[in-house]
Amino acid sequence: MAFNFSKDNLPKQLFINNEYVESKNSAKLTLNNPKDGSLVADDVALAGEQDVDAAVAAAEKAFPAWKKMAPTQRRDIMMKLASLIEENGKALAELTRITLGAPYGSFGAFETGLAAEAFKYNAGWIDKFAGQSFPQEDGFLKIVRNEPLGVTAGIVPWNGPLGTVGLKAAPALATGNCFILKPSEKTPFASLALGPLIKEAGFPPGVFQVLSGDGSTGALLASHMKIRKVSFTGSIPTGKKIQEMAAKSNLKRVTLELGGKSPAVVFDDCNLENAVTWTANAITANTGQVCFAASRVYVQEGIYDKFIEGYKKAMQDKAKVIGDPDDEGTVLGPLVDEAQFKRVSGFIERGQKGQGKLLTGGSRVGDKGFYIEPTVFTDVDINSEIHNQEIFGPVSVVRSFKTEEEIIALSNSTSFGLMAGVFTQDINKALRVASDFDSGMVGVNCVSLMMMTAPFGGSKESGIGRECGEYALRAFTEPKTIMINLTY
Repeated sequence: MAFNFSKDNLPKQLFINNEYVESKNSAKLTLNNPKDGSLVADDVALAGEQDVDAAVAAAEKAFPAWKKMAPTQRRDIMMKLASLIEENGKALAELTRITLGAPYGSFGAFETGLAAEAFKYNAGWIDKFAGQSFPQEDGFLKIVRNEPLGVTAGIVPWNGPLGTVGLKAAPALATGNCFILKPSEKTPFASLALGPLIKEAGFPPGVFQVLSGDGSTGALLASHMKIRKVSFTGSIPTGKKIQEMAAKSNLKRVTLELGGKSPAVVFDDCNLENAVTWTANAITANTGQVCFAASRVYVQEGIYDKFIEGYKKAMQDKAKVIGDPDDEGTVLGPLVDEAQFKRVSGFIERGQKGQGKLLTGGSRVGDKGFYIEPTVFTDVDINSEIHNQEIFGPVSVVRSFKTEEEIIALSNSTSFGLMAGVFTQDINKALRVASDFDSGMVGVNCVSLMMMTAPFGGSKESGIGRECGEYALRAFTEPKTIMINLTY
């Protein structure tokens, strides 16, 4: 089955049991190109209840053999898929770009690379994810096995539609689960295009399936009585609904990677250039549509004026590389769609009405498409919405501070706890502050990044559970304790 998908030949069908099939649901998804608002497609499959049931049935049938498949064979299949993703990386990135608007050079290449690396990394774990054994002095040898859960599902976001597939599908498949992928209704094409690659890699029918759809499809997965685990990345309100549906159905396991309002704390003794570079990049990557973007920047008063000067220039320089995401020199593309554009614009408009002072940006770029300037507010009211709510666009707030104690309290003052950053050349201070952040991840002299080998996720309302590293494998397995009576 050759891979021949492109913007002129879009994948629009569901991928169930290793075949493309029409949805039994008459409703369809409509998608537009964010660079100019033009229609991309209005006939993309929206999986309904019958479609979800069909995928679950195929997965249930495939699970026993996939679970027992030799580790080396499962590893080779996953490694083959990784290679196929790399080979078709530009085409997959184009399929995302047509409705996300993310340029290939600044985002598409990174995202396809992340997806491929996730399958490679997790494939390497297949014969190394050991269980445990405990002493037998009491007459019983205790062995703990890591058992796959069965049929699992992943609901991935529109802002990282292929990279997050790797973070969810790869550990699920590596540990012997079957996996149903539900891409966002805003960016479904790269996920749907995986069908031929899944088949060519050698996945048996029913093991890895793709169901495009909207929130109603996600709700069917979260509430399905035969799905044992759902991993979701997205907003806090939706994450809460998924957890509720999971609990009310079969008490399925959940991993939730939700929102953030990440603080970056810049001390007087930092490397100023490094701090400016990281904080500016962190709020403009993917046009600010990143869950762990450094959207709150706190600068100690001794270097505040110098930092502001550098930060403002850096953000204005970013505005110069906004443009058509299909052009090679473009770094920043548009926001994903009109709804997101209106949301971000609303925050900016309300922010100028007494919440803070506009330092730079704040305006629409051009007269078509959903482009917006990188925007910075200073002297922000700590009780304002632009200080406390996730905007999910290239908008940051900056405040000065005096003491370490003061800024720790302010950094921890929101309901989020995904990412934080501290910039200082004092290692003792860095470790002290990193420990005091109420956050799942902390960068020292860096911010807003993740590592495949280390746990990724947040505290408080930023999520439940972790992705990446061994923690992802644990999230898709159940420990089984076997007790052997040695005195029998």
